[in-house]
Amino acid sequence: MTRPRTLGELKAAGYRPRSVKDELRANVIARLRAGGPLFPGIVGYEHTVEPQIVNALLSRHDFILLGLRGQAKTRLLRSLVQFLDEWVPALEGCPLNSDPFHPLSHHARVLVETKGDAAPVVWLHRDARYQEKLATPDVTIADLIGDIDPIKAATLRLDYSDERVIHYGIVPRTNRGIFAINELPDLQPRIQVGLLNILEEKDFQIRGFPVRMPLDIAMVFSANPEDYTNRGNIITPLRDRINSQIITHYPLTREQGMAITAQEAWAERDAGVEVRVPQFMRELIEEVAIQARKSEYVDQNSGVSARLPIALLENVVSNAERRGVATGEAVVWTRVCDLQHAVSAVSGKVELVLEGEQEGALAVARALLGRGVKALFAQRFPDAFKPKRSGRRAAGAEAGEEALASNEYRPILEWFAGGHHVELSDDLPQAEYAKRLAQVAGLRDLAARYLEPAGPEEHAVAMELVLEGLHQSSMLSRERTDMAVTSYKDMFKSMLSGLGD
Repeated sequence: MTRPRTLGELKAAGYRPRSVKDELRANVIARLRAGGPLFPGIVGYEHTVEPQIVNALLSRHDFILLGLRGQAKTRLLRSLVQFLDEWVPALEGCPLNSDPFHPLSHHARVLVETKGDAAPVVWLHRDARYQEKLATPDVTIADLIGDIDPIKAATLRLDYSDERVIHYGIVPRTNRGIFAINELPDLQPRIQVGLLNILEEKDFQIRGFPVRMPLDIAMVFSANPEDYTNRGNIITPLRDRINSQIITHYPLTREQGMAITAQEAWAERDAGVEVRVPQFMRELIEEVAIQARKSEYVDQNSGVSARLPIALLENVVSNAERRGVATGEAVVWTRVCDLQHAVSAVSGKVELVLEGEQEGALAVARALLGRGVKALFAQRFPDAFKPKRSGRRAAGAEAGEEALASNEYRPILEWFAGGHHVELSDDLPQAEYAKRLAQVAGLRDLAARYLEPAGPEEHAVAMELVLEGLHQSSMLSRERTDMAVTSYKDMFKSMLSGLGD
């Protein structure tokens, strides 16, 4: 279908203009009627954040997303583009994307007055109608709203009050579109004041010259609660003009977090080595982020981004890929020991409180990895430290269950108590890695019973997880002879050895 190219053709086609907020509202209603996901690629907000955004759009509100880092605020704002019409007409050459039926700039008005129905029309794609600005302390009114161009004024012999000498900023140039400001509190208060009239009265001032211009813009914002105290604030009049404040959050369940990580992480590589990640390893990686969000060493006001498990999974996959390239294996499985060389993904993603700074970023990161293992082990395996019950309830089925729980690990612990140890490293070939783990009595059966590995290679990883879980539960000793080799030993003998030293 050929689109109209002039104002006259547009009139003949029966085109009816509408405001951008009416456009968003109508398209949201159409999507609701059609069914299906409103925000594809956004996981975990279906029953919390998304309904509030839809309500704000239906109410024709400007709104702000308030949440900690790594909560998909910017992605949500960018996804609003899908609710715009795919193409809209605008007068050719107008810097403000003027509606052909309502010319806004001087250029647009002159064009319609001189050419009438022959005024040329261009079509704007919806992607070009979304603009955003990251708020920083050095952002100026000229950047956002515009400034007077003295050279143009002198060349054209025009007064500074003439709108033709204005060099428009990014906000007016987004007319008939969506404009987003990220990290709003970082914007200086005097710059925030400049946005007040745009939101309500639709006019603005440039260097003291008032410009009455009915801009048609949907304004959206994002902010981090931490910024309210650390770097700035949102002035009260501006907050009052932002109609809806929507609170975002981290994944509510581990499954939601795993879905986000699987969607965003770059795990399919092209180096000729296929890297496979067992399901329980994905659970472990996500559990590290969950434990970080509970840790007393981490500043919870800053938050722990969803990027942490994404980066951690990518580093674990990379370590396995490196091993595969070095050993010449075409298919490799990620291991628990791969986490030790992926620790950089954790240490750079958390803000520490004073106690955490005293411990050191690397020590805290390793502690979080250990807590993740311990939490997953406690969820998947029986508790070896169940207290013994007394009285009549100590007999019968319950006593039998307690005995079973406490005896699950006895063959493994007795094997280590006999003076044996296991040395593992992330560069061992798969066959040698599995061989060393298989010699531990009872380990294979325990891993198979509670982790249900899909194959022998995954079974070996499950056995290593059991050993690390026992260590994190203070039932086995673990020593590192160097950064690459981990040795699991009997806890009691290691303690005696330490006393002897």
